Amino acid sequence: MKEELVILVNEQDEQVGVMEKIEAHKQALLHRAFSVFILNKDNEVMLQQRASEKYHSPLLWTNTCCSHQRVGETNVEAGRRRLMEEMGFEVPLKDVFSFIYKAPFDNGLTEHEYDHVMIGYYDAEPKINLEEVESWKWMSIEGIKNDMEAHPEVYTAWFKIIFSKFYHFIEAQKQ
Repeated sequence: MKEELVILVNEQDEQVGVMEKIEAHKQALLHRAFSVFILNKDNEVMLQQRASEKYHSPLLWTNTCCSHQRVGETNVEAGRRRLMEEMGFEVPLKDVFSFIYKAPFDNGLTEHEYDHVMIGYYDAEPKINLEEVESWKWMSIEGIKNDMEAHPEVYTAWFKIIFSKFYHFIEAQKQ
């Protein structure tokens, strides 16, 4: 498996170095990341269930896709690349907000990310990569909110954090 690097950043999202992904997660170092939310014409979110072989959070539900930017790659370029790799389609994405979060896992790794959240629109079925994604579904924003309150254990740690911010962003757009 090819070594994957992440971009280490400060709290202003300025690059301060690069490091192998697993090592950055072991040391809980702040690094750049992105989260993509794909919505359909009915304003439902495409969720993915992480593949059973993932090294953390297997079989948990999360946003459409997320990962880390590569050196020299814009947020949108990274989001479009990973959307194709995981979900098998490409759409225009809009970078809508960013924030810093920290989420430790039971396996000793910690996500400490400067996360750029992007939105895109798509109405067809994805062609999922089974090495990355176990399953997928469309779900209304209110449905996700309610299900997350009733069954938080079926969602990834970062999605619970990101969804709260995404929900407030969507609500603000309605006004």
